[in-house]
Amino acid sequence: MGTEPQPVTLAEIVRRAVEICDPGQADEVLGRLLEHFEDADEPVTAILDDLERRLADAVEDVDVELDDPAIAMATAVIQYLARRRDELDGEADEVLRLAARAEWHGDPPRSVETWLSDRGVEA
Repeated sequence: MGTEPQPVTLAEIVRRAVEICDPGQADEVLGRLLEHFEDADEPVTAILDDLERRLADAVEDVDVELDDPAIAMATAVIQYLARRRDELDGEADEVLRLAARAEWHGDPPRSVETWLSDRGVEA
C-alpha cells in the first residue's frame, strides 16, 4: 500500500528559496530569514491567505531598511514556490527568473535587477 507524499511546509519553501538565492549560505540577512521560519511546519497550502503578511512581518525583522535585494528576491521566490510547488526542485536560475517575473511583472526594482544580473539571470 502506497503512502501519500507529505505536504510541503512553509519551512521547506523558505529553505529552498534561501538556498536558491544564497547557495553558498554567505548572506547573513538571508540566514536570519531562514531562522525566522525554521519551525514553520504547517503545510504552505494551509497558510496561503496569510503568507504575504507573515513574510512582511519577517522581512521587517531582518531587513529594517526594507532595501535588501536578496531579501526582496527571496520573498518573491517564497511566494512563487508556495503557489508553484511543482517548481520546488526547479533549476535555480529559472526559478529566480520566473519568481521575478511573477512578482514584478517584468519590471523589478533596479536593485533587484542588478542583483539578478550579477547572478547571470535576466528578469
